[in-house]
Order: sequence, then structure tokens, then C-alpha cells
Amino acid sequence: MKEIKAYIRTSHLNQTVEALKDKGAPGTTVVSVQPVGYGFSSRFTLCEVDITKKYYDVTKIELVCDKEDLDIYVNAILDSAHTGSAGDGLIFVSDVEEVYKIRTRKKGSKISVVSG
Repeated sequence: MKEIKAYIRTSHLNQTVEALKDKGAPGTTVVSVQPVGYGFSSRFTLCEVDITKKYYDVTKIELVCDKEDLDIYVNAILDSAHTGSAGDGLIFVSDVEEVYKIRTRKKGSKISVVSG
């Protein structure tokens, strides 16, 4: 299994989530984040959070998928979040070694994250 973490412009969040849903993504987690230090010009400091948020409004999308579906979901994110401008975001892909379902105490790579 693979984990995808994508940091995208918040303005592209709805279209990206819809694109993932259209491609059959099993579910996503969306987290608002505040980036600090990556590509910020000297006019921004840590004390100017409101200014930073205005220019760098970023959301993180997380999902776990089968290895076979990885390219489908990565391409959905690339297609929906791309503007061609600096600050479009980043996608990180990691291996998922094991999954544990807390309620049932089951573990394994084929545990349903939705039910069961």
C-alpha cells in the first residue's frame, strides 16, 4: 500500500477532492496547514502569519491506496492542482508497511478503512 500526501493551494481543494472521488479514491483526509520557510520571500516573517496565509494558503490532502492505483490518484492531483506557477505544491508518496484497525484489532494491508 502507498500513502499520498499532497500540499496544494487551498483554492484548488474542491476540484482536487472531486477529481480523486471521480477516480474512485477510497477516502481522503484534508488538513489546513500553515507553511513556514519554503520559498517565502524576505518580506515574510513568522510574526506576519496573516500575510503569509493570504499569499500561501495551503491544504494537505492525505490518502492511502493500493500500489496499483497510485498513478491514477497522483495524476488526478497533478491535473487538478496545477497552475504552472510557483507555489502549486508538492506530492509525497510513502510505503505503508501495515494497517491496524483499532475497533477490531485486525491488522493487514487489506483492511477496509471505511467499514468492517
